[in-house]
Amino acid sequence: MTDTVPIGRRVAYWRARRRMSQQVFADRLGKSKSWVDKVERGVRALDKVSTLRDIAAALRIDQALLLGQDSRPAEVTTRVEGVESIRAALSAYDIALDRPAARRDVPDAARLARGVAHAWTSFQHARYPALIDLLPELLAGAQRGNAHDPAAGPVSLVEAYRVTASLLVKLGETELAWLAADRAMTVATGDPLLVAAATVQLGQVLRAAGRAREAGTATLAAAYRIGTPDLDVARLSLCGTLLVQAALAAARHGDDRAAAVRVDEAADLAAEVGDGNDHHHTGFGPTVVALARVTVAIDLGTPDEAIARHEAAVGRDGWRWLPPEHRAAHLIDAGRAYLQVADPVNAARVLLEADRTAPAEVRHRPAARNVLAATVRHPGAPATIVALAATLGVSRR
Repeated sequence: MTDTVPIGRRVAYWRARRRMSQQVFADRLGKSKSWVDKVERGVRALDKVSTLRDIAAALRIDQALLLGQDSRPAEVTTRVEGVESIRAALSAYDIALDRPAARRDVPDAARLARGVAHAWTSFQHARYPALIDLLPELLAGAQRGNAHDPAAGPVSLVEAYRVTASLLVKLGETELAWLAADRAMTVATGDPLLVAAATVQLGQVLRAAGRAREAGTATLAAAYRIGTPDLDVARLSLCGTLLVQAALAAARHGDDRAAAVRVDEAADLAAEVGDGNDHHHTGFGPTVVALARVTVAIDLGTPDEAIARHEAAVGRDGWRWLPPEHRAAHLIDAGRAYLQVADPVNAARVLLEADRTAPAEVRHRPAARNVLAATVRHPGAPATIVALAATLGVSRR
């Protein structure tokens, strides 16, 4: 029975397989025979998790079968294959040891820049498996390029470490992400702008590692270091992004006053930058700040405010201009807010939208899978989210 068969027909099929009449089946469910007949004919929808669970139990089948999924969904691991290759690339010291292999095949600056740009594009479109495949070679090439030409090499190497750290945070590989961010900070030393760019990822890593206070201190110091009155738009974007990171860190730490001050400062800069830009791969603008206010409200435990801000933010023109990765990540955060107010229907809705927008964001992020699991466990969760959970092997228990 494939997923193209209506659920009512699947109910009828399995009822017949169990040699039950509609009346016997109805009695087991505590329903009327008319109710069963309407379900099997597709006149009555099955949209409650609790009802689906009762039907599956009465028919003695896995709920995934009832939803048209394989009863043994393919195992989906929380770590994407290839992370170990990135670990190996970050652990290589060929250049420092002056090994012959490190002196061969030094890519030119233009080739490195194209590779870094491609990596960022892959990240922003949530092409995580493809990005994992290309990062080890990109890191090795950027390391060789920096060793060969220290004057021109740091930018590409810092950017390679930045995108690596961003990806590893997504995959829940916090310690490895910290190594990449630390490498970026080390290479950037002496260049305030490069340090500021690397600090964006450092702030993300420190928050993911549960070190929100340190994340706030680092990002705020970097923002104020480059925050001179004559900033161009690119520097405004970087400074504003650091202030957003500081606000998120303050909220995670429970400091509502500091979070409000930082996000308001970021909003002032965003008004000068406008939406639709991607300076330093930040996407910074008024819409990004609006989304940050949602996350701040969630972490401060004010879900009603978060939901109101979310619904306003996704109606902005700038929402459509954000990369798929950013939109999907925000929708997963919105799912957290809806769960906090016990609204599994809307939590499921935003999770399904996130899966349509950037499937890898839902399918490869442990944090996203946790939200999915919490949603599907709720008795009022719709059948559509149960089907997605079954496909991904996310347990309801």
